[in-house]
Amino acid sequence: MKTILITGATDGIGRETARQLLDQGHRLLIHGRNLEKAQRTVHDLGAAGKPVGPSAEAVYGDLSDMGQVLDLAEQVKRKTAVLDVLIHNAGVFANEWQLTVDGLEFTMAVNHFASFLLTHALLSHVQASPQGRFVTVSSIAHEGGRIDLQDLNLSRNFNGYRAYANSKLANVLFTVALSQRLMDGNTTANCLHPGVISTKLLHSGFGITGASVGEGARTSVFLATAPEVGQVSGRYFIDCETVKPSSIAQDRRLAEEFWLATEAALQPFLS
Repeated sequence: MKTILITGATDGIGRETARQLLDQGHRLLIHGRNLEKAQRTVHDLGAAGKPVGPSAEAVYGDLSDMGQVLDLAEQVKRKTAVLDVLIHNAGVFANEWQLTVDGLEFTMAVNHFASFLLTHALLSHVQASPQGRFVTVSSIAHEGGRIDLQDLNLSRNFNGYRAYANSKLANVLFTVALSQRLMDGNTTANCLHPGVISTKLLHSGFGITGASVGEGARTSVFLATAPEVGQVSGRYFIDCETVKPSSIAQDRRLAEEFWLATEAALQPFLS
């Protein structure tokens, strides 16, 4: 049994990932934007006949607010000394440019900065696992992304799809740089494209439908639990198979520069 935190677990792919992992008997920390949504999801999964009870607990925090991200990390630390898997599943698509309370562009804040800060805050807990794993849900949309290190807030010529694609490229670059920092231990970091899946994000952001959330959760569950990827790190997966991401996403120099730029942007929150 693994202890697994899933962000954005109250809907869509995250909720289905939680359902599948509960079926396997793992202990879950189910994150929602607020406590009510997280608790309702825990209850509903139990009401559906899953062995929830002590196997699933609610944690919460608005991932656009870095202070709440740190509070989320503290909730996790109070519930467990060891976190075997951290699944960065939460994601947003916004058509309008907006800054968060911390002065960060909203899409990048939720889809990247929150994952970076939560990883930093919980790193020792994941490394305390005999075989810790970071799993980040990216997207094939990363192929259209570009990172301007001088304008991470996309203050010039904002476009909703561009912001989303950039944030998904950020997920892959983050995974590359994190895996380099984990090379000497037993902790891995991988990312994935879940497929074109019928979720609220797909409907509102792209206006189309896709495959089932069951299909969308499959690769996340695989990377979180499969023994055969226990020593695989820094890779990008589609349909439970490793594939090459875009050429930009493979740029290790850019990954390192972006890591440092992220650290600089989050400096007030890093201890």
